[in-house]
Amino acid sequence: MAIKYQDEIAKERHILASSFGKIIDPLIAFLLLEAIVYVKLGIIDKHYTLLGIIAFSFMFPGRLYLNEPVWVMMQKIVSKWSFVSAGMFVIGYLTDYIQFFDDEILLNWIISAPFLMLAVNGNVRKIVKYIYAQDKNNRNVVIVGCTTVGYQLSEQIRHNKMLGMKFLGYFDDRSEDRLEECGPDDLLGDFSEVARYCNENPVDQVYVCVGISQQPRVLSLLEDLKDTTVSIYFTPDIYVTDLIQGNLSHIGGIPVVAICETPLVGFKEVQKRVVDIIIASTVLVLFSPILAWVAYKVKKSSPGPIIFVQRRYGLDGKSINVYKFRTMTVTEDGDAAYKQVTKGDSRVTKVGELLRKTSLDEFPQFINVLQGRMSVVGPRPHVVAVNETFRKLIPGYMVRHKVKPGITGWAQVNGYRGGDSLLEMQGRIEYDLEYLRKWSLALDFWIILRTALLVLGGDQKAF
Repeated sequence: MAIKYQDEIAKERHILASSFGKIIDPLIAFLLLEAIVYVKLGIIDKHYTLLGIIAFSFMFPGRLYLNEPVWVMMQKIVSKWSFVSAGMFVIGYLTDYIQFFDDEILLNWIISAPFLMLAVNGNVRKIVKYIYAQDKNNRNVVIVGCTTVGYQLSEQIRHNKMLGMKFLGYFDDRSEDRLEECGPDDLLGDFSEVARYCNENPVDQVYVCVGISQQPRVLSLLEDLKDTTVSIYFTPDIYVTDLIQGNLSHIGGIPVVAICETPLVGFKEVQKRVVDIIIASTVLVLFSPILAWVAYKVKKSSPGPIIFVQRRYGLDGKSINVYKFRTMTVTEDGDAAYKQVTKGDSRVTKVGELLRKTSLDEFPQFINVLQGRMSVVGPRPHVVAVNETFRKLIPGYMVRHKVKPGITGWAQVNGYRGGDSLLEMQGRIEYDLEYLRKWSLALDFWIILRTALLVLGGDQKAF
């Protein structure tokens, strides 16, 4: 769960970094285009200036990626720029405004912009972290309890300089050999020494990260700390289970902790639905001639329906009908039993082999997307027989149904397309649950981009 900022110092840093971050990428997009045009043409051209302003408005607001891993920063910058540049190209083509631009200038701009954004963001966050690390106003923090949540908290404090905190160490009553989460070098003493340490050292905040079962010891600790001036926070140890979109909220003033919740609530759900409708409509219109040709070839290939309909589990585990172009001579319902397609499978038709290799057989599922039964991106829906088998073998299997199933997903672009062994299915579920934990529109666009590259490059697991 995310840590909220505890004091005005952290809030000021957050506001400053947020305000600065909003203009970095938009400004880079604008200034880089102006620079390329000036080098190429020797002038500042009004058409390119207008294009730069449009790019700035599309990229705004940006953000400063202070705490995300490098791969997350790369993913978000590349996916957003790809979406923006593609949108500008479509607008320019439809309005015929694209005729005013030089192809070489546009190509240099589109290719170099994300690299410059990555370089600037990477260096800016190093500078900001260094400055914040030297700030004398940072709050000194100790943690009581070498638990999982205590370790998670210490890692946040160590790496998130925006919090304005400095981690001093842990206190725990257990011996060093029983402290699995934290190293012995970070251990400052046991519970009885917390108050004395706080009185003798410049400690500003104490975080109590032990379970509810230790209530008597916690109450004793709180009594001891009354003789100090430290701020005290209680952090419940809820990491006994895997959190999916964990957050703290309240119902009528009563605090509640979300352990497993869908990431798509409120405006986020609206955002994803709008994007789904736009992408599905665009794909079905643009590819309609190809889809008509595919339908004709499927009909001619072997007896049977053009569209294969199969019952699968959708949002909240409810049954849905999923559409595909028929690629085999058989049409299994998958309710009671299911045989995974293998390489060289005799059931696959010649046309079906091509469709599966190019993923064209999945395109009717864009109709499922328009119906609201599926999303463009999400965990792939499994046949009923597969669900009923693996839900008993893999903990958390059914949690993947907290969002709509997708045509493509995080597991598929990470090498888990096909395969129905327990090991392969466990790997797929791990990526599905990671998708639920980390969902964002930027992640969806990144998955779509990687899917396109995978299909164009020839997916070795598609057969």
